Amino acid sequence: MKMKVMILSDSHSSLGFMRMCIDKFRPDVLVHLGDHYDDGKAISEEYSHIPMYQVPGNCDSRLTHLWQPEVICTTIGGVMCYMTHGHKHYVKSGLGQLLAAARVAGAKAVLYGHTHEAVCFEQDGLLVVNPGSCRGYSGSVALLEVENNEISSCRIIRQEDLGE
Repeated sequence: MKMKVMILSDSHSSLGFMRMCIDKFRPDVLVHLGDHYDDGKAISEEYSHIPMYQVPGNCDSRLTHLWQPEVICTTIGGVMCYMTHGHKHYVKSGLGQLLAAARVAGAKAVLYGHTHEAVCFEQDGLLVVNPGSCRGYSGSVALLEVENNEISSCRIIRQEDLGE
């Protein structure tokens, strides 16, 4: 079975681009990696038929409760994913701490945000994905496809890719 996972981050109150991407690509699972947690909650309510995983970002401390995890490590479509915003792993200074934590957790994919720089690459058997920021004309998201408990593809989707 093929599963599409849409990864969103750093939306900063820009819901329109996220809605367009969800409507066009019809993901099976949504992931929101923080910076504006309330945006993820709103999207989750609007698309209540799509399961969502969500972590807070550095701009969310006033908006979230202490019990909300800053890291979620769970299996999606048979693939162990390590999900975090990235600020506590100091990703703006490099990915070393983040990748080490994901490997310790046994992840096959690490999903993070914070830098607003969209990337999708493989490093030493670990898929590294940052969807960038959903905000504005330069908005981006990531679309991860999983099939037979393996990652079959990952791509960054930008505003111009929507063809509208």
